[in-house]
Amino acid sequence: MIIYQAAQIGDPVIRKKSAVVKSVKTQQAQKIIHDLIDSMRHHHLVGMAAPQIGKNVRIFVTEIRKTKFRKHLKTLDPLRVFVNPKIIRRSRSVGLGMEGCGSVASAQIFGSVPRPKEVQIEALDEYGHTFVLSVRGLLARVVQHELDHLDGLIFLDRMKTMKSLISLHSRKNSLLGSN
Repeated sequence: MIIYQAAQIGDPVIRKKSAVVKSVKTQQAQKIIHDLIDSMRHHHLVGMAAPQIGKNVRIFVTEIRKTKFRKHLKTLDPLRVFVNPKIIRRSRSVGLGMEGCGSVASAQIFGSVPRPKEVQIEALDEYGHTFVLSVRGLLARVVQHELDHLDGLIFLDRMKTMKSLISLHSRKNSLLGSN
């Protein structure tokens, strides 16, 4: 088990398009999957993509659970592994939601990002089996966010305006009701 610090914006791996995984069953692919899971959980994230641990391959993991940062979640989702994912359907309905990212963690910023409310994704699981999953809500947002990482994008690239950017410090203060 290796816990990786998330690669930060400015690291070239964050902006590279990731390579297709030729076989999920290799020791290397399995190690990446396990390292992603361990790193995601260690850093209290609900999703993490391979480029964030310095691996330029099309793998990400999600697990919608209560974390240090998301204490009040009502809808949870089990651990999922996505290998060579692709969105095959997007809803026309778009919603705004606040996003942050392990790869801008040192900046501690969040911003409002428009994303389709529902998507259907096709991928391989950790055993190499193809699956199709329709998701909505937070999981849809996380899936799209992590898939962006595989294409060299971060949530800041999706923002329509930078006016909604807030720092973790200002977010804490606004939640506490102080200036």
